[in-house]
Amino acid sequence: MSTLEARIRQARSQQDILLMTHIVVGYPSFAASLEIVDAMVAAGVRSDGIADPVFRAHGRRPRHPRRQPEGAGRWIDRCALLDFAATVTRKHSIPFLCMSYYNLLFRAGVASFVDRMQAAGLSGAIVPDLPPEEAGEYLPAMARAGLDPIFIFSPSTSDERLRHIAASARGFVYCVARKGVTGLHTTFSADLDAYLARCRTATKLPLALGFGVQDAADVACLRGKVDIAVVGSASLRLIDDKGVAAVGAFVRGLR
Repeated sequence: MSTLEARIRQARSQQDILLMTHIVVGYPSFAASLEIVDAMVAAGVRSDGIADPVFRAHGRRPRHPRRQPEGAGRWIDRCALLDFAATVTRKHSIPFLCMSYYNLLFRAGVASFVDRMQAAGLSGAIVPDLPPEEAGEYLPAMARAGLDPIFIFSPSTSDERLRHIAASARGFVYCVARKGVTGLHTTFSADLDAYLARCRTATKLPLALGFGVQDAADVACLRGKVDIAVVGSASLRLIDDKGVAAVGAFVRGLR
């Protein structure tokens, strides 16, 4: 059992569901990103030291295209994502993950990037476009560094494929609630219950569920079904609409 998995299980013994959130590092600025993480942690994105604010390396553009975020165009080259990670892991005692498409790891060199994630104090990574079959360099590097590769289940994944993915996963498995893009509302129906039952059969790892978890009612609906509720785009939209100051109240309201 990995350290991350152990911490999740310990936290779950005290809470009926955990909360995982996303931020986009550098959006709307690096200073604001740090303020957002501080607010999320203070508002309860933790359970005796466990939670998973996840860093997305990129993927969101500023509302004002002519006003580029701090360091735009250069921050990936400087690996500012990992510099930021080192700052928050020193400041907060909860686990943090990196979420990025594979091109960032490939550009930096997989082994080098993984070593830098370890040095920054991260607990693992989610690389959505990297299936186990193509992770021949990534998985050994993660194992050597003691970091957890978080893999993804989806409703369209066959039972055989679920088991195959689970064999390479560590820490927990990220279950996508539905097909499509993130940010849309998800209706939690009997179909979801059947899907999660298949996920439970495929792996003994804790399950996180995301894509469309937007409010306290959604989190309440997932109690007893998954270990971690993932709130991503809802918090990012809130920042767009109401600013960083609204984050704390929003996260507290999810419980």
